[in-house]
Amino acid sequence: MIYLLIVSIVLALSLALHNFYLVKKQDPGTSQMIEISSHIKEGAKEFLNQEFRLIVIVSIIIAIVLSLVVSPTASICFILGAFLSSSAAWIGMKIATLTNVRVTNKAKQSRDKGETLKIAFQGGSVMGLCVASFALLGLVIVYLVFGKLLNQLEVDSISFHTNLIGISDIPFTMSVSSYALGCSLIAMFNRVGGGIYTKAADMGADLVGKAEYRIPEDDPRNPATIADNVGDNVGDVAGLGSDLLESYVGSIISAIVLAIYTTYSYRNSSESISFTQLNQLIMFPLAFCALGLLSCTISIFFFSKKKNITDPHKELNNVTYISAALTICSTFFLAIFYLSNDIPNFNFGSISPWVSAILGIISGLVVGFFAQYYTSYHFKPTLKVANASKEGGAIVITEGLALGMKSTIFPILVISFCIIISHSFAGLYGVGMSAIGMLSFVAVTVSVDTYGPIADNAGGIAQMCNLDDEVREITDDLDAIGNTTAAIGKGFAIGSAALAALSLFSSYLYAQMGELSNHQLLELNMINTLVLAGAIVGAALPYLFSGILIEAVGTTAQKMVDEIRNQFMKDPLILEGKAEPNYKQCIAISSKGALAEMKNPALISVVTPLISGFLFGPKFVGGLLIGTTLSAIMLAIFTANSGGSWDNGKKYIEKGNFGGKSSLAHEASIIGDTVGDPLKDTVGPSLDILIKIMSVVSVIFVSIFSKFNLVNFF
Repeated sequence: MIYLLIVSIVLALSLALHNFYLVKKQDPGTSQMIEISSHIKEGAKEFLNQEFRLIVIVSIIIAIVLSLVVSPTASICFILGAFLSSSAAWIGMKIATLTNVRVTNKAKQSRDKGETLKIAFQGGSVMGLCVASFALLGLVIVYLVFGKLLNQLEVDSISFHTNLIGISDIPFTMSVSSYALGCSLIAMFNRVGGGIYTKAADMGADLVGKAEYRIPEDDPRNPATIADNVGDNVGDVAGLGSDLLESYVGSIISAIVLAIYTTYSYRNSSESISFTQLNQLIMFPLAFCALGLLSCTISIFFFSKKKNITDPHKELNNVTYISAALTICSTFFLAIFYLSNDIPNFNFGSISPWVSAILGIISGLVVGFFAQYYTSYHFKPTLKVANASKEGGAIVITEGLALGMKSTIFPILVISFCIIISHSFAGLYGVGMSAIGMLSFVAVTVSVDTYGPIADNAGGIAQMCNLDDEVREITDDLDAIGNTTAAIGKGFAIGSAALAALSLFSSYLYAQMGELSNHQLLELNMINTLVLAGAIVGAALPYLFSGILIEAVGTTAQKMVDEIRNQFMKDPLILEGKAEPNYKQCIAISSKGALAEMKNPALISVVTPLISGFLFGPKFVGGLLIGTTLSAIMLAIFTANSGGSWDNGKKYIEKGNFGGKSSLAHEASIIGDTVGDPLKDTVGPSLDILIKIMSVVSVIFVSIFSKFNLVNFF
């Protein structure tokens, strides 16, 4: 299985390197195009460098705390996770800023949408393949270096089957959990910081440029144009990459940790699990993802060689479907030939966890379809939002809010159905496997998601260089497709977060077993005042978290609006195109705002379970996790779909419908899109990270605050 993992990682990274050089060989275009692209590249690089300096300080502090309170091993694994997640973000920024101008030039030269799509997708695939490969590489390192500690259990078989070892004394669980925490922390900083940066610039550019001065999007006269394009890279590329890497790792970790903990729950029963079976349960999720990565590598390779692409939307969906089909087929044989048939709680033999994972894949596709249905202008809900724009801003806001709220029910039903059925096949381990199924082909999901911001940047460069309308039409069409396919990726991320959070929450309950005098599973009764109070606080937490993010975007956007207005007033020649705006000042405003505002949301996710645990104990934290998970899932779906519908509703009008650009309907749709920006690109993606960080922190520290808390003291 380790060889399988290494082979899949090497092949994926080889294809990523191959596609990187294929993109780099493309002609970047005219000197003006190269200059604008270099401004975007430098802005993105400078922001990430400043952000990483802050991240290094925070990471060192957390690593020291982990080393002193938990173990030096946990500290090392945390740093490894933070390093690999940061590396994925940096590579994403690098390839996106390299590809954007080449996509513009390909559209300019070929006037072929399919050929332009291939360049954009090849650039995105570098990010997608690196995200999946880095995630698995870190887990291989953790397993090879620290997984050997599991052999202690094999040496002392008595301790493995009796109560002599508590759950908190298993080194490997601390190692993988700490690795996941490192990935999650970087994802939180990148998503929050990048989200604040990009949406503040986007809102400022739209509110002044489009709404007040009626100049087109990405017009070079707008001082916030470069900052807006930089934001696409730091938020929608670097942030997205570390986000989905974190989701991927979180899903795998939840199944691995749950396998170890549930093994201990059988140690007094007649159905005890052998050490060999335990290793199978640990390695199966990793091997499953290795085959998923191989499937993605094959699918991406053949797409890159494809000729005569006539329907980009269909072809992008096909890449996802082919990857899913190859993953389903290959992992079936893995389950048949690798897993034992007599593992307890596998109600249908060795294929039980495979069926649970396949349910996760199917559920992810269905959740993704609903995300697409509610946010694409090819379907009724978003068309209704676009139509509401004719009646003004208030009505379009009302329609978008209603759509987002209604859109939560069907994805939640799908996720609930998946939980029930996957549990019936393989217990809680099956629920963890269903989360892995959703993200088993994450390399393709990230590739498709990353191509969207690349196409968006390409359109911005085309506009700033005053290229033909046909060029901008090609990039706009690809960007619109990217927005729709990105909604699918967000659906997968939210669905897998829900399933992974449930698995981690179950692990939290098992982690308490070694600390209880009777070695029983921690029970959370909602009648218990501590549990109920924790659940209420937890349900409110995502709203506090979201409010802080929206306020941060609004505060920074207001500074951006003031700066743009000030530049227009001081130098009227800017609007005439005879003077160049001060782009660097707008970039600086977004950078400072994001760096100043990103700390508090990240601290909330880490500090809240710790303070709660030391004050009120494990039952309160259990309730806190329940409330936060349920509330955050609903809020994430609501914000993502509302924001997506406003965005694509505006794009539908800009295609010439309901009066087209500069009409009253267009002005109203700009308001809707501006309100939706922080919802879909800052709040929504950050909420799934919130619940996983809180769950992982709780699992790591439960053995400590179960002994030391204020409730026990009194």
